[in-house]
Amino acid sequence: MLFTQGFKTERDRALFGLCLYCGLRISEACSMHTRGAYRISGGVRGRITVRKENTKGKADTRSIPVCDELREILEAYSSPKEFLFPGRWGRGHIHPDSADKILRAAFDELDIEGASTHSFRRTCLTKMHLSHVPTKVIKKISGHKTLAALDRYLEVTDEDLQDGVNTLKFH
Repeated sequence: MLFTQGFKTERDRALFGLCLYCGLRISEACSMHTRGAYRISGGVRGRITVRKENTKGKADTRSIPVCDELREILEAYSSPKEFLFPGRWGRGHIHPDSADKILRAAFDELDIEGASTHSFRRTCLTKMHLSHVPTKVIKKISGHKTLAALDRYLEVTDEDLQDGVNTLKFH
């Protein structure tokens, strides 16, 4: 509902789609260059590139495959500017505080409480974890330096615990 009714523009859907489907931090999505998502010749790239200068630790560039749902969102949006999400009057990139205001307006429209820009990243990583994606894969996508740092995002459900003990068959 958030992507169909809450966000009013293709830009907003693309911005938060990158956070949801690639596990990007809002600062990473806001500061993305257009060439990190689109080919120079046009069209969505097969992988999203998050340059190391735009990551939290500024250590490694990340390359994240584009899933079909994100591809559809990105195909509906395009930016002719250097930055994928230009700032006011086309200067620089959109500020994370501006993205937060956009999100709050969408949340208010749909009466959603208790979520933030970081909820998309947390949802992405938790969903992969609950789908039994190996933690090393999730770590590579998220850009966490250690499994311990990633572990703070990953929730364990009662079903996970039951599944774990159900594997213990010895006869």
